Amino acid sequence: MSLNRSEKEAVITEVTDLAAKAQTLVIAEYRGITVADMTNLRVKARSQGVSLSVLKNTLARRAVAGSQFEVVADQMTGPLIYGFSEDAVAAAKVVADFAKTNDKLVIRAGAFAGKVLDVNGVKQLASIPSKEVLLAQLCGLLMSPMSRTAVVLGALAAKKGEGEAVAA
Repeated sequence: MSLNRSEKEAVITEVTDLAAKAQTLVIAEYRGITVADMTNLRVKARSQGVSLSVLKNTLARRAVAGSQFEVVADQMTGPLIYGFSEDAVAAAKVVADFAKTNDKLVIRAGAFAGKVLDVNGVKQLASIPSKEVLLAQLCGLLMSPMSRTAVVLGALAAKKGEGEAVAA
């Protein structure tokens, strides 16, 4: 079913707003995926804060024109699903994880910080831990020297306490 002009303008506006907020765009070909699998992908994406959309490629090209995602406009051909995410790795992670279990979803390209990502680039981006995990690792690194110092000081205090008990 074709869209009339006002509906097309609404789609372009919506996608332009998504692109303005997003850090990452992942494009994947979905030819041959069942409706149930596509629904599962959308549910997983929604829970991760990723906006997945099946769009007409001409509308998608117009929507990303002038944005940091314009660099992948030449890749927008065929039946594609577009994944936008505000989190730098969320879209890549959701699409790459789903592509591992479903060979019908083929990652075509991606864009991050105004640079084009090929399939391997998208997979590398997906392998980066989430923001929460990275923050937890950083906290662990910062706390490690302090906790080691506390253990050493506690051991010295215990040893000194034993020495005084023996002398008495």
